Amino acid sequence: MSKKQKNVLGGDLELCSSNPLTGWYRDGCCNTDDNDNGLHTVCAKVNSGFLE
Repeated sequence: MSKKQKNVLGGDLELCSSNPLTGWYRDGCCNTDDNDNGLHTVCAKVNSGFLE
């Protein structure tokens, strides 16, 4: 795995999804490397109010 990715504020990425595991590495985070042609780098948790 490449060096640990950071969030937009420079902090460590937090787990975003564990059921199912998401992300390029299937680690639940937005960690990626140069082999990720789809750029799996965004994860968002939203609620129904946001979706409406």
